[in-house]
Parts: sequence; C-alpha cells; structure tokens
Amino acid sequence: MSINKLSFRQALSNPEKLSVTWELVPGKGAREKSQEHVLKMAELAGKDLRINGITITDNPGGKPAILAYTLGVEAKKLGIEPIIHFTCKDKNRNDIESELYALARSGIENLLVMTGDYPTQGYSGRPKPVFDIDAVQALRMIGQMNAAEFFTGAVVSPFKKHESELMTQYYKLEKKVESGAKFIITQLGYDIRKFDELRRYVDQNRLNVPLIGNIFVLSLPVARLMHKNLIPGCVVTDEMLAMLEAEKARGVNAKVAHLDRSAKLYAVLKGLKYEGVNISGHGVGYDDIQHIIEKGEELSRNWQDIVEELNFPQREGFYYFNRDDSTGLNTDKPVDRSKTGKGRLSLNYMLFTLVHKVFFDRKAPFFPIFRKVAEMIDKSFLKKPFTYFEYITKTITNECEACGDCALHDLGFICPMSQCPKQQRNGACGGSYDGWCEVYPDTQKCIYVDMYEKFKAVNREEAMKDGYIPPCNWDLHNTSSWLNYFNGRDYTSRCGKSTK
Repeated sequence: MSINKLSFRQALSNPEKLSVTWELVPGKGAREKSQEHVLKMAELAGKDLRINGITITDNPGGKPAILAYTLGVEAKKLGIEPIIHFTCKDKNRNDIESELYALARSGIENLLVMTGDYPTQGYSGRPKPVFDIDAVQALRMIGQMNAAEFFTGAVVSPFKKHESELMTQYYKLEKKVESGAKFIITQLGYDIRKFDELRRYVDQNRLNVPLIGNIFVLSLPVARLMHKNLIPGCVVTDEMLAMLEAEKARGVNAKVAHLDRSAKLYAVLKGLKYEGVNISGHGVGYDDIQHIIEKGEELSRNWQDIVEELNFPQREGFYYFNRDDSTGLNTDKPVDRSKTGKGRLSLNYMLFTLVHKVFFDRKAPFFPIFRKVAEMIDKSFLKKPFTYFEYITKTITNECEACGDCALHDLGFICPMSQCPKQQRNGACGGSYDGWCEVYPDTQKCIYVDMYEKFKAVNREEAMKDGYIPPCNWDLHNTSSWLNYFNGRDYTSRCGKSTK
C-alpha cells in the first residue's frame, strides 16, 4: 500500500477527504469465480489512492457464502483495507467471541456490526436462526473484549415511511453510538431529504460519529425486487421504478444512466457533509467505481442543482424535520410530534404498568413484602408450581417464552423473545417495510412500531432510546422471571437498573 494512501479510519477523520469504500459480495463456494472476482477487484482498489477500503458481505439475503474475513485477510495482502460485515444471525455469543479472536489475530480491525438478514436458505431447508445477541449487544461485547483492537461501525435506515418506524431507528442509532459504534453507514434508499435528515439528526444530537452514505448502482431487475420488498430494508418507490422503466422504454443506455445517477448521489452526499460513501451494486467493476468517483467529484461543485433529480420520497412519509421549501431539503427545526398522531392507547399496557408500579417497582408500596415472599418461595417446594403459574399467566397475557430474564417492562410489555423473529431487545432491526415485520410482511407489525405507538399514547416514547438491555442469560431459561427479579438474578440486577 502506498504511503500516501489514507486508511479507512484516517479518511473518515480527514475533513478534506471523502472516504470511499466499495462493497464486494463473495458468494457461495471456496474458489469459485465470485471469490476470484472479489480478490481481483480488491487488488485494483489497493492501487487506487481514492479508495480507502472494501466492505465484504456476510451471508447477504440469509444465504450461505464464504466467511467474509477469510477474503478480508487475502485482500489486505493485496494492499486494500477490508471492512468486514459482522452479523449476529448465524452465531451465538461464544462463536462471535471466537471469530473476534480470529479477526484480531489476522490483523482485521474494521467491522460493520449488524443484526443481519433473516436466514432463508441452507442445507436441507431453511436453517434455524440464532440471533443470540443483537447489534447493540455485539458492539458492547466487542468494546469490553478489547476496546482499542477494533474500529466498529453500525447501520441505520432513515428511509422509513411511518413516524413509529423512523423514530425507533433513530433511538437505536443512539444506543449503537453509546455502545461503541465509531462510524455509521446508511441502508439503501433514494430520498435525498432523508439523507439530509440523518445528517441533521446526528449533528443536533451531538452523536459525534462519521456518516457514510450508501450508493447502490441500481439496475432495473434489482429495482423490481426492492420495489416488491424482496430485499429487506431497501426502498424503491413507485416513482423511481417508473422512471427506470421509462428509461428502458426510451432505449436509454442503462449502464451509463445507472452510473451517472450514482455519481450524482456521490456529489450530493459530499455536499451534505457526509464523511464517506460506500459504493455497491451487482456486477459493478473497477471502471465503474472510477466513473462514479470522477464524475461525482465534478458534479459536487454544484450539488444543490441535482437534488430534485434524486428525490424519490415515499408517499405521505414522515420526516423528523420541517421541510425547507427553498432547498427541497430540511430546516433545522424538528416537526412538532405532539401533532403528528397520538399513538395507540392500550388497555393491556395501562394495566401492566399499574401492576408494575404497585408491586414490582423498587419504590412500590408492596415491593418489600413481595420480595420477602419471593425469597421464601424460592427456597421452598412452592418454587416449581409458582414458576408454572407465572408461565401460564404470562403466556396468556404476553405470549411468554419462559426465558427467565424478562424485559417486558422496558419494552412496553411486548415480549421480543416470542414476538420478534430476531429477538431484538434493544430496538428494531432495519428490515421492516411500511411498518411490517421483515419476516412476516403484511401479516405481523414490527413489535417496535407497536411499542412506539403505545409509549406515545402516554408521552413516553423518548424512553425507548434509554437503557441498555443485555442478552438473555440462558442459565435462567424455564425459571420464574418474577423470582429471579426479586432475588437479584435477572438482568435488572446485573445492570443495576432501578426498576424491571
């Protein structure tokens, strides 16, 4: 690597340089064409001073592929810095720890930590999802193992239609930064006002984290898949798909149009003061990356003039900031969310909140009595029937999974272990679309959308960004969470939380 080539970390911290990374997808197999292509492109990128790293995907789409870090090691020898996609979908916390040791020993330090796509394909059918820990928990785990060893980042999606979806993304973003994320990459979308919104949100909330905009070279076949929500988290609107269809009908050179559009997004992101861009797309080669960088730099001098060309908002979508009519972007003034909907009052939530305040809150009048009773039950023959009684009761009321390390109070009395396919305890993943769960579209709402609406009904939605919930301790599985709580065994005691 040339001594003049900035590392990924150096480029992100250099105000005069827009960091450029290139996403490569190795695919299935050990020595197939896709792996050799990744290494060939990595070698070319290593010779280009403008490209500061390659990002390597980890089983995208929930399908098996070669481990990302194995190619990352080879790419590093070719002169380019790898950023490894590090997901939680296929590994429990011990396997994650083992892989982190291997990464450290291999000299790989850049990790993009994500929950990951829900598994879809595997040997002899769909594999069992793991999701033992979420992205927030993984970031904390990495930091506690060796804070100086890894340069960790995370993902956020501002391209959400509903207030409940968008705000849960931003609340989780704050948790990710607090837990050690040192850079943030956006999910894929084509709404410039949303890119601008994220920039302003990060700045106003003083998150002090570099932003990297995702530039996907979008072809018509892939756009059709994204438009049907077949690639989780990626948003292509009716209007954008219609534009691509119209280009095809007119006989426009598709590749040139796609690359030029990507160059325009590069220019706008630079104008919005993003610290970096991550360029990706099926079949994108080194010549294409060169074109995007060179034309993007040229267009960046007048980036405001092309904002509207790239603006494909979702109809009736929610924005955190008020619109600036003079620029087509945002003002610095947040919308008044007290006027954007009153949430959804839930009798279930109100009832359980009352029960908690009377019996479970450590300042509750009956807490001392119940703690004494719990201590006695815990040491008597009543422990087993009491545990069974709790399980039956909470199964009826909350679809209890009997994890024994209950987080219901912190999560609006919605159980993430039974009702979220990815068992997310610290906020929504990025895969929801129009409020629906990634795994059960048009059938089950994302639990965090439901949660936000319940909290907003009682003006408590801001509480969703506070408080870290650690991973479930499986020593407590099939035990009484009530007894664990009153006897100091559950996560509230491990974290020193004042209430459950």
